[in-house]
Amino acid sequence: MKKTIVLGISSSISAYKVADLAELLVKDGKNVEVIMTSSATRIISPNKIEKVTGNKVYIDLFSKHFKTEDILKNRKVDHIDLADCADIFVIVPGTANIIGKLANGIADDFLTTTALAITSPIILCPSMNVNMWNHPIVKENILVLKKVGYQIIEPVEGKLACGYEGKGR
Repeated sequence: MKKTIVLGISSSISAYKVADLAELLVKDGKNVEVIMTSSATRIISPNKIEKVTGNKVYIDLFSKHFKTEDILKNRKVDHIDLADCADIFVIVPGTANIIGKLANGIADDFLTTTALAITSPIILCPSMNVNMWNHPIVKENILVLKKVGYQIIEPVEGKLACGYEGKGR
């Protein structure tokens, strides 16, 4: 049976690289499901991700056609179903915003709501400006996430999209 990897894409400028990651995972025989924040859709097209994965991209917590009666009748809730099928959840890139929301239990979109429902391992790959990465609040939020079991792949040093040099890629 194929392993299912759920990718959560937030709105770092590095989000455009996730299509390549998704393609590698698909070529490796994985089923890749993708959640994007609405801001991430301004950086990379959901259509591009759908073409690579062959799966629908989840963006809005409730579709335009959402009806409470349908959930009560079918007992199907997309973010719960996605959380249940995930063998692993990878949040890439992880912005300071997403990190702050997750560390404080804020679930106000499809990505954060799914993250709180996941029982499989979660890997977080932060990507942001070096000054943001070094901010004490971001560091504290990372510690909180580590304490509750998140695996953190820290950013590497290099030239950042904003022109700065430092850790954040």
